[in-house]
Amino acid sequence: MNLRLSALSLALAIFCMTLDASDIYNHSLGVDFRPQWVIPTNDFIKNSDINSALGGDLKYSFSFSPDSFYGRNYPAARQGIGLGYTSIANGTKLGKPINLYLFQNVPIAKLSSRLSLIYEWNFGLSTNWNPYDPDKNPDNGAIGSKTNAYINLGLLLRYRLNRNVDITAGIDGTHYSNGNTTIPNAGANFAGIKVGLSYTFDSQREVPLPVDKDKFERGMGYDLTVYGAARRRAFFSDSSHEYLYARGLFGVLGLNFAPMYGFSRYFRAGVSLDAQYDESANILNHRVEGTPDDDMKFYRPPFKEQIAVGLSLRAELVMPIFSINVGIGRNIICDGKDTDIFYQTLTLKAYLWRNAFLNIGYQLNDFHEPNNLMLGFGYSFGMKR
Repeated sequence: MNLRLSALSLALAIFCMTLDASDIYNHSLGVDFRPQWVIPTNDFIKNSDINSALGGDLKYSFSFSPDSFYGRNYPAARQGIGLGYTSIANGTKLGKPINLYLFQNVPIAKLSSRLSLIYEWNFGLSTNWNPYDPDKNPDNGAIGSKTNAYINLGLLLRYRLNRNVDITAGIDGTHYSNGNTTIPNAGANFAGIKVGLSYTFDSQREVPLPVDKDKFERGMGYDLTVYGAARRRAFFSDSSHEYLYARGLFGVLGLNFAPMYGFSRYFRAGVSLDAQYDESANILNHRVEGTPDDDMKFYRPPFKEQIAVGLSLRAELVMPIFSINVGIGRNIICDGKDTDIFYQTLTLKAYLWRNAFLNIGYQLNDFHEPNNLMLGFGYSFGMKR
């Protein structure tokens, strides 16, 4: 939990430090209503008949002044902070999560003078879960900690009802997990509909004069990122048909080097060379014989079994302060089952200043198995904005 809380706190601090009162424009308050399907991605959710949820959110947002750099170049972007509550049907063993998060939305296409297609991301922390407990809640293999990471992505239609009121409706997906910092950690995944209503208080709803954007030149940039994390490990026993948990935390250290081409001010894409050392990789092959299941001991695997190098395709949406980077890759230099994987990454980059960023990421295996968090720093050499 401390890693996740520290990462969100730092992101919030960066969010506040980058703001200037004169840059803030068009304050809004909004509410969202979210009927959702709980996707049966693990045995606990399948067997507990947990299949639906209802959520509600209260959100504050703003846009940037047209006189600022972000306002000139990203005039339609809105960002802010949200607080949400979710009631899960038949979910007393899961809990009733409360979410605190940063969010940002921006139009993808203007369909008419009043109607736009937008995307929105939410990233933050979720608490009030009822986690796994060997005595009180032994069946919960989905959620292992009371506080978890919260990630939500949505594709929405936004309709301007009048000068001050917007209505939004569309689809969204949500992922909750703790990045294997506590086990069990199968996670919980939701998909559904998001309907929202927002009210803008400022009288200057429209940009008063045409805004001249700063000149943008297409070109290459090079991202170098270093990250680390701590994780736990669990192993499924074919003999006992249950999970065995290794004691203690294992370190993860990684490096990404990604040449990225800036196609526009809003979009970059490229290929990343990814190297990761995982102290827990392939340790099951080196278990000390005779050690009990509740106190397994291991010999340290050879370094070549704990290091992996892969290539991934990367795509990035670039917005004020934050960027969202997604990757799909495959390890090409590896030795052992744990590192011979097809992996996916989702990263929030929070810019400390023009080209240096805080990296808050998450790596999955085969689109559903959590691997580890990716918390670190990076720098974009030659990035175009």
